[in-house]
Amino acid sequence: MLKDLPQGVKVSITRSITKAFEDYMSEIKWNESQYSSNAFIDQWKTYIRNNASWFKKIDESMKESPEFHQELAVKINETIQKVVTEPPTEEQVAQLERLTKEQGNINVDYSCKAEARFWIHKFVN
Repeated sequence: MLKDLPQGVKVSITRSITKAFEDYMSEIKWNESQYSSNAFIDQWKTYIRNNASWFKKIDESMKESPEFHQELAVKINETIQKVVTEPPTEEQVAQLERLTKEQGNINVDYSCKAEARFWIHKFVN
């Protein structure tokens, strides 16, 4: 079902998962012990209902289909895996080294590009 959707809709689904996941992780300050898959899914559902144009383009019968939900679950897991395994850029690493030094050599843990972006934003703002 998911594979039969137009390419633009599939891309939009992936973007909505990425955006909602990064927003959720920012809310919990990337503290993995606070992560709740149910809380994330609730946040993603709210996001797609309020902000995702693709959600309105999909037929109601598809939205209710268990097969579609199963395929979405796989897509969500794949997308999250991609986000958390994408390494920070060299520029992000250098910027975080500089920012943490400016803050008195505080230690921040980050393992992916999105988490590094969170910390950079936190230090700059």
